[in-house]
Amino acid sequence: MAERYLGSGTIEHDERPLTGPVPAHLPPRLTITLWDFSWYTQAGPGQPYEHIDAAVADAASLGYNAIRICAAPLLLFGGLGLDDLAGELEIEGLGAAPGGGFYGQRTRWYDTPGGFTVDVRARLRELFDAAARHDMVVILASWEYQQSPAFAASPRWFEAIDAVPLGERYRVLAQAWDRMIDWLTEEGHRERIALVELHNEVDFSILPALGEGGAHEVRWLRERHPDLLVTASYGKPPHLDMHSLPAGLGAAQFHVYSYGVLDALQQRIDIRSEGSEGFPNAELRALLRDDAPSVAEYGRAADWKFRATVITDQMVYGYDWIDPQRWDAWLIEHYPPYEHVMLREIASRTIAIARWARWQGVPAIVGEGWVGYTPLHGDFEEGEIGRALAEHGVRTALEHGVWGVVLCSNAAPHHPMWKLRDWQRALNAEILAADAR
Repeated sequence: MAERYLGSGTIEHDERPLTGPVPAHLPPRLTITLWDFSWYTQAGPGQPYEHIDAAVADAASLGYNAIRICAAPLLLFGGLGLDDLAGELEIEGLGAAPGGGFYGQRTRWYDTPGGFTVDVRARLRELFDAAARHDMVVILASWEYQQSPAFAASPRWFEAIDAVPLGERYRVLAQAWDRMIDWLTEEGHRERIALVELHNEVDFSILPALGEGGAHEVRWLRERHPDLLVTASYGKPPHLDMHSLPAGLGAAQFHVYSYGVLDALQQRIDIRSEGSEGFPNAELRALLRDDAPSVAEYGRAADWKFRATVITDQMVYGYDWIDPQRWDAWLIEHYPPYEHVMLREIASRTIAIARWARWQGVPAIVGEGWVGYTPLHGDFEEGEIGRALAEHGVRTALEHGVWGVVLCSNAAPHHPMWKLRDWQRALNAEILAADAR
């Protein structure tokens, strides 16, 4: 019996080849560890990035071949009068908390005790030197209009970039990147640059919409450096309206988070808001540690630090004082009704990114994902459920020609997931073995 013809929509196409070409000197696939700003904010004695060569070597031993960082272009090359500060940047974190400890002490990415100074330019050179020794490449981004300056002891960095008029910020970023690229070229590291992002998550930063000047600056920087991939990243690209993205991006470096059950919990406990009357509510109080102080007793970081970052004082208090076992237990109990939609959302968003990239003829990268923001010591994302969601995202990306991918945003030296050595090695090996070109 002959097969029925049911229309062209039933014909399967092989989407595994890359969505767009990548420079020949770069790896055929990128497996990315996300070091963000932590590679210089957690670089003090006994901290995860104290010895940068050892950290790079360790990442390479787990199978990673790319490191994504905040390279602080405005601090180093922005022409904003910060050279002296960049040469001796005092790291404080969010500051000391009453009763001991520090603000952000049990909050992911913000668990920065400070207490040291760093020469950021020298450290960037050291990172690239180490990357060369261990055959790694580097994705350059900026978190400066999102949070990086908040970890400094001095507000000068934040005040200098905040003084740049909103409409001029993309131009100043592009010019800073141009100077940084020239400097890295002089240092012999141009071919170590895997990607340059004008800024991380432009949709969740203190920046105009990318179409309001940012895309023009991406094109300008691409014309200045046609051998490099240049783009900007989105925290939540418009998956249902991808054609609305501005033209001219050199890569589709977008992030895929499916909050699902996590979002249900966040809304229930009102942890992401600011100025909520009666905070913490009864639902959040039920999840706090038994020794949690009141909001008034705990206080808050300096006002300028919250102006310099996108998180709120309610988030810092909540994540610092959540009981991680109670948090995880709630998520695990309530996960089953969300499982299907979270799996489907990860797949559909990843496919939308890949299809847009193929249409544009550019490589696709998922530089962050997959579940979302949890307390530092919560194990939901590191556990069986979170790992399954991450594996689903990675495999979907490979099936649709995505060039670079993170295992999970929490797979980095400053996060607990770094202890899952065998899991990282196995999944990285799967990525690197995938058909690429």
